[in-house]
Amino acid sequence: MSESCNSCSAAGTCTTDSCSSEPKVTEAQKASHVGKVIAVMSGKGGVGKSSVTSMLAVSLMRQGYKVGVLDADITGPSIPKIFGVTGRAGVGEAGILPSKSRDGVKLMSLNLMIETEDDPVILRGPLITQIVNQFWTEVIWGELDYLLIDLPPGTGDVPITVFQSLPIDGVVMVTSPQALANMVVRKAIKMVRKYEPHIYGLIENMAYVQCPDCTKRIEIFGKPKGDEEAKRNSIPYLGELAIDPLLAELSDAGKIEDYQSPAFDQIAKRLAEQIKINSDKDLA
Repeated sequence: MSESCNSCSAAGTCTTDSCSSEPKVTEAQKASHVGKVIAVMSGKGGVGKSSVTSMLAVSLMRQGYKVGVLDADITGPSIPKIFGVTGRAGVGEAGILPSKSRDGVKLMSLNLMIETEDDPVILRGPLITQIVNQFWTEVIWGELDYLLIDLPPGTGDVPITVFQSLPIDGVVMVTSPQALANMVVRKAIKMVRKYEPHIYGLIENMAYVQCPDCTKRIEIFGKPKGDEEAKRNSIPYLGELAIDPLLAELSDAGKIEDYQSPAFDQIAKRLAEQIKINSDKDLA
């Protein structure tokens, strides 16, 4: 192992013989063809990033794309619960088989590999990053147009491992109207720019709630600043999302695929457009 490897957060867990060599291609990777790998990042917790990731997957599926979700929030996994997927992931000759949601979204999460969903995951950073890396190298993802990676909050070990070890094409940022959330998402944006994947855009979640009686828009966290924040950071603005009790109810019941949202569908379409724009630029 080289000296540079010793200082790497993925030291001892990556699939390279040294930092200067080509990555080993596993049997699972040979059996997979993933179009675009997209990280969904928030910087700060509590902004609904996992719900946004899940609904982006659902909306992209409705547009006819083949989609998978890699749950990289190892100590706080929630993706299987949101989709109502229980039980263990399968094992094939070439590697781990992801579970599938009712409508066909492929899922991989540590919660699909433990006895019960509320068992605590008590692991130190190196083991957590190793698991995340294995979810890419040892899972047979098959044919996918998009693989969404639900990152944990912050700019620590897991995001570093994802950007260093996985072929990330681009990132979607999720924030909320609070000034604190926007300050932290700027940290995340600056981190992403150190690794140079595309930033496909920013989504402002929890922008408002609509009164069920009078339909008045109530901005309970203050005036939405998503458009302004996107311009400030010179990235596309994908749109805003309301707080919807129905989304929370269906997520708790594992029925997120029953949720209908024109706003999510429009954001997913804008995301697909940004991916195409950036792909065309890369080919030019």
